[in-house]
Amino acid sequence: MGIGIWALLMFIVVIVFFNLVLKRNIAEAMLAGFIVTALFGGAQAPELMWSGLVFAATNDVLYASVAFVFMAYVIDKTEVIASLIKILNSLLGRLPGGAAYVDTIASGVMGTLAGSNSGNTATTGSITAPWMVRSNFSKELSATVVAGNGGLGAALPPSASMFIMLGFAPVAAVISEGDLYVALFIAGAYQVIYRIFLIMFFVKRDKIKSVSPDFIQPLKESLRTGWTSTLIFLGALIPIVMTIGPLADFFAANPSIGEGALDSISLITWIPILIIIISMIVGRAHLPKTKKDWSSFLTDAIPRFSTIGALLVFAYASSQVLTDLGLAEDLTALMGSIAISKWLMVVLVGLLVALVAGPLSSTATLTAIGLVAFTGMVSAGVDPLLAVVAILVFASTEGASPPASGSIFIAASLAGAQAEKTFVPLIIYYVIPILLIGYLIAMGILPVPM
Repeated sequence: MGIGIWALLMFIVVIVFFNLVLKRNIAEAMLAGFIVTALFGGAQAPELMWSGLVFAATNDVLYASVAFVFMAYVIDKTEVIASLIKILNSLLGRLPGGAAYVDTIASGVMGTLAGSNSGNTATTGSITAPWMVRSNFSKELSATVVAGNGGLGAALPPSASMFIMLGFAPVAAVISEGDLYVALFIAGAYQVIYRIFLIMFFVKRDKIKSVSPDFIQPLKESLRTGWTSTLIFLGALIPIVMTIGPLADFFAANPSIGEGALDSISLITWIPILIIIISMIVGRAHLPKTKKDWSSFLTDAIPRFSTIGALLVFAYASSQVLTDLGLAEDLTALMGSIAISKWLMVVLVGLLVALVAGPLSSTATLTAIGLVAFTGMVSAGVDPLLAVVAILVFASTEGASPPASGSIFIAASLAGAQAEKTFVPLIIYYVIPILLIGYLIAMGILPVPM
C-alpha cells in the first residue's frame, strides 16, 4: 500500500482513539488527526500542513457551514421553529397517532433548517414524545419513533455531514454544492415518506387513537399567530427556483443575464443568508432591543461555532494533506486490484458507514471514512453524485444506531422509556430500511436529480 493509504489509516485510528478512548471532542480529535497525517510527509510536513490550512481557509463550503450554524441559532432564538410545530400540531394532531406524524414532519423541517440529529430529537421530541405516550403509544415505541426521526437532521440538507463530504478535494472536483443540495433533499424526502408509512403501520398494529382536541390549538389560531413562520422556506425556495428548472433556463437564455450569472449563485451561501434575514424579520419581537442585549445574543452564539468550525477546518485541511500524499492514486490502484462488483461494493460501504456511525457521530464517521467510501463506490462504477448521496444516507443511521447514539438516550428520557428496549426496534424499523434506501439510490433504482 502507498503512503497515502497508511496516512489515512492512521488518521482514522487517531480520530477513533481520541473520540472514544480519551473521550475528547471531535474537533480535538480532528486536530490530532491532521497533525499525525501531515507527519507522513517527513521533512515536507510543515509545507503539507500549510497547504492544507490554506485549502481549508479558502474553501467556500467552510464559510457556508458557519452561516448555516448561525442560521440554526437565529431560527431557534426567534422562536420560528416553535410556531411551525404549533401549526403542524393543528394540522395533524387530530389524526390517530397524530403526535408521531407531527414528530416525523417536524423532524424533517428541523433537518432542513438545523441539520443536527441530537438537536432535532430534543426540539421536536420535547413536545411529541409525551404526547405520543398520552396517545397510547408505549413508552418504548414513542422513544423509538423520536430517536428514529432524529436522523433526519443528517438526512436532509444542509447538514455538517454534507459540508464534510463537499470539503474533500476529490469530491469537490466533480460535484457542485447545488446539485448535491437538491439530490440530498430528494433522498431525504424518500426517508420522510418511508417514516410516514411506518407510522401508519404502527397506528394500525397498535390500534392507536387520536387524543382529545383539548390538547391541540385550533388551526385558525395557530395560523393567526404563526403563519409568518412559514415564510422562512422562501429563503430556500427562491435560490433553488432561480438556479434549477424552467425559470433558470429562462434566465440562462436571457442575454442580459446569461448562464454565467446563474452559475455564480451559490445555494449553500444564499440559502442561510436569506433564511437568517427572513427569520429576523418574522421573529423581530424576540430579537434583542439594546446594544447590551445584542452583545449577549452574539456572544451566546459563539460556542456553536467553536466545535463545528474547528472540525471542518481540520477535516478539510486533512483531506488536502491526504491528497498531496497521493491518497487518490493509491486508493485507485488498490480498488483496481480488487475484483468486486458494484452492488457488493455499495453493500460493504453501507455496512461500514453504519457500523462506524454507531459509536461515532455522522460527522466523525464521514471525516474518518467518507473519502474511502466515496473512492470505493466510484471505482466500482457508481456515479459520483449518487455515491455521495448514498453515503450521506448511510451516515444518517447515526440517530438510530444503538448503543451510543445520543438521540436514543434523549428520546428515551423524554418518553420515560428504557433506552435498551429501543435497540432492536430501531435496527429493524430504521437502520436496515435506511441502508436499503441508500443502496437503491446508489444503484440508480430510486431516482434523484442529476
